Amino acid sequence: MSTKLSIILGLIFFTVSPFSGVCRTLSRKHEHNSSSLYGFKFQDPMRLSSVSSSTSNDCGFSSTDPAKDHTRQSVKLQLRRREIQKETKGTTTHSVVDLIKVRDLTRIQTLHARVKKAKKQKNDKVKKKITSVISPARAQEASSSGQLVATLESGMTLGSGEYFMDVLVGTPPKHFSLILDTGSDLNWLQCLPCYDCFHQNGAFYDPETSSSFKNITCNDPRCSLISSPDPPVQCESDNQSCPYFYWYGDRSNTTGDLAVETFTVNLTTTEGRSSEYKVEDMMFGCGHWNRGLFSGASGLLGLGRGPLSFSSQLQSLYGHSFSYCLVDRNSDTNVSSKLIFGEDKDLLNHPNLNFTSFVNGKESTVETFYYVQIKSILVSGEPLDIPEETWNISSDGAGGTIIDSGTTLSYFAEPAYEIIKEKFAEKVKEKYQVFRDFPILDPCFNLSGVEENNFQLPELGIAFTDGAVWNFPVENSFIWLSEELVCLAILGTPKSAFSIIGNYQQQNFHILYDTKRSRLGFAPTKCADI
Repeated sequence: MSTKLSIILGLIFFTVSPFSGVCRTLSRKHEHNSSSLYGFKFQDPMRLSSVSSSTSNDCGFSSTDPAKDHTRQSVKLQLRRREIQKETKGTTTHSVVDLIKVRDLTRIQTLHARVKKAKKQKNDKVKKKITSVISPARAQEASSSGQLVATLESGMTLGSGEYFMDVLVGTPPKHFSLILDTGSDLNWLQCLPCYDCFHQNGAFYDPETSSSFKNITCNDPRCSLISSPDPPVQCESDNQSCPYFYWYGDRSNTTGDLAVETFTVNLTTTEGRSSEYKVEDMMFGCGHWNRGLFSGASGLLGLGRGPLSFSSQLQSLYGHSFSYCLVDRNSDTNVSSKLIFGEDKDLLNHPNLNFTSFVNGKESTVETFYYVQIKSILVSGEPLDIPEETWNISSDGAGGTIIDSGTTLSYFAEPAYEIIKEKFAEKVKEKYQVFRDFPILDPCFNLSGVEENNFQLPELGIAFTDGAVWNFPVENSFIWLSEELVCLAILGTPKSAFSIIGNYQQQNFHILYDTKRSRLGFAPTKCADI
């Protein structure tokens, strides 16, 4: 076991090491005539120096050649998991644990960096009223309600614990795989000419080949919705395209032009017919400089609370709510997860649907994130003695708890994490041997000699201040590393950091984001049956 763990950690640190580069000035002229980036200087995002190729495109990476008002209704997107092989106990070490250090902890660092940046921006200037400048996205008229079908490529095959949604972009439409992320707002694609981009599966988006692509200019009010580089870039003329710099943290960012485009998905009607369904004038980032741990994706589809997110732009069409149900990681690869825009009556009628309120109206919160207020953590139904201030948002924006589809595991701020893991160890040690030598997850338990149907492990639960309780089944609380070894599937963050409810714990729950009523809904559901 020790040799195997050493190899795992060696791979982890080897993967992280290329991302310690420094900033440089981009002096190369932008070749896209309609772009505002000509002659501007930007921070150089992190270089993915480990990617190489014998056949290059504009980025130096190999790529495969690509091939009126709407009545509000519930629209379902099928998110299909594509895995190399069915995940079983013992294979999870490579499919989940290996990416924790590489992706999850890097993501947490970047989320905290964005909290600091947002707080600085609020202190530097009064926030503009920008919701009025959003022109509603237009949707192609549909004769009847149906499902918008997209595929979800398993993050496990790409070294990621995230979920990927397939979309068609442009006219004629071309296929791209985007990370589904409730922790960010901007929708963006790697865009030609690509001066500094990470490796992705398939070709880069080329605005020159799309008749529906339009740049947003500097004098367009929508240009104020996006962050400019720091220090701010001054446009040379009003009709120049709007530059953006969207920063996820030290190790990932995207820089390019803000634009609008037609996003197309497949509509499957209630009668089973399939047709194309188009949403026009969707704002997105056409990224010419992109760096970070995006694991082969073409870009990102934001579902955050800000005005630029995919969900916010669809509010005029489908209302102020969306939901998803993520199938568990052991599901058959042909089983689809679902993403639903609009009111889902089946979910609202679910007998075990619970709601907790989002934290709103605090100057220290970040507009993007969905904050919830924890009261206590439960282990086997028993509330733990964790200081109340652990869960509060401080005046400088630190602390609090967010729900995030883009983080794999759940993370709890200190001292909560230490108290939680010690309680689990205390409850289990009387039955099973506690294993504390694994360097990432803690505690782990040796279940050798115990029949699979006979082992008993405590369950994790979250109690919220408004009375709602979210209890997670054992399979959402533990990760199997082998046939005998199982570990608690949560980790800790520093005391000043916020806590995160990740997608591992969200499996087989139908999750509802209702921004109009400012609440999060959750119902235990066998997602494969939806």
